[in-house]
Amino acid sequence: MNIKSSLCLIALILFAGCGESKRDTVAKATSTAGEKVVTQMALNWYPEVEHGGYLAADTLGLFDKNDLDVEIIPGGPGAPQGIIQELAAERIQFAVSDADNVVKARAAGVPVVALMAPLQSNPRCIMVHEASGITKLEELVNVELAISDSRPFALWMKKKLPLTNVRMVPFNGLVGEFLVKPDFAQQGYVFSEPFVAKEKGGDPKVLMVSDIGFNPYASVLVTTESVINQRPDLVKAVVSASVKGWEQYLADPTKTNEAIQGMNKDMSPAALKYGVEAMAPLCEAGEGLAACGMTLERWQMLVQQIEELEDIPKGSVKPEECFNVSFLPAAAQ
Repeated sequence: MNIKSSLCLIALILFAGCGESKRDTVAKATSTAGEKVVTQMALNWYPEVEHGGYLAADTLGLFDKNDLDVEIIPGGPGAPQGIIQELAAERIQFAVSDADNVVKARAAGVPVVALMAPLQSNPRCIMVHEASGITKLEELVNVELAISDSRPFALWMKKKLPLTNVRMVPFNGLVGEFLVKPDFAQQGYVFSEPFVAKEKGGDPKVLMVSDIGFNPYASVLVTTESVINQRPDLVKAVVSASVKGWEQYLADPTKTNEAIQGMNKDMSPAALKYGVEAMAPLCEAGEGLAACGMTLERWQMLVQQIEELEDIPKGSVKPEECFNVSFLPAAAQ
C-alpha cells in the first residue's frame, strides 16, 4: 500500500481522474484475473483509531496475504462528502464512511453499499464542562454549542431536545474555545476530543448522542453496486482482510498505532492508547451478531429516522439495499 501526504491525497479526493472516463477506470479495476492491481480505499478523516482495523490490515500484511495492493487515501475536511463523489465517479473502489451518509447518498441516487460495520455503537458525543452540572443531553441549556448543524445527528438533537438558549455555532474541529469558555459545548468523538481537552487541562464530560436514540453504524466500509457486481472476488478479499484487521487491532494495536502516528503527527501514543480503550466497547456486537455484522432492523430504523427529519424524501431509500453482509465471514452475517 502507498501512503501519500495528506494534502496531496485530499487533492486527489477532490480532483483526481478529471481527464479519465468511467470506462477507463472500470477497466483498470477489472483487469485480467490473477493480475494484482491497485485498489483505492479512502478514509473519511485523517488516520485515527476509528480507521485502526483497516490500517492494521495494511500494516500487518493482511491485504498482502489476500493478494491485494490497497492504497489507503487519508481524508480531511470535506472528505465525507468528497469520497461519496469519488465512489459515484468510480475513481475509487472503497471508502470508510458512516451509515447515515450511506442513506443520504442513496437518496441522492448514488448506489453505495455498506459491507461491514466495525463500530456497532456510534462514537458521536457532545462534550460539556463537568462544572456545568449537565448530566444528559436533555439538560443541554444556556450554552454555546459548536456543531455541524446540518448533519442528521444534529437535526435529531434539534427535533428531540429542548435546547433552551442553546446557541449553535460552526464546529471547527478544535478544542480551544472549549478550554476558555465555561458555557461552551461541542460535538466530538468519544475517543478523540475529550482526551485532547483533558490533556490540555479541561474538564470534559461526555454525553453520547446514541443515548437519545440516534445510533448509526460508524467506520463502515462502503463500495458501490457496480464494484460488487463486477468484482465480487475483490470485495470478498478486501472485506476478509479488513475484518481480520479489526480483530487484530483491537487485540493488540501497538504496531498499527505506530503506523498511525507516522501518518498523523497530531496523534500521540497516549492519545492512541486512550482512543483504542474508549473505542473497544463501541465495537461490541449485540447478542447473536458477530463483529462487523449489520442487521436489517438497524438500517430500517435509520432510514425511518432520517425520513422523520425530512432530510431525505420518504420512500426514496430501501433499507435492504443499503448494506450487503454476504461478503462477511459466515459468523458475522
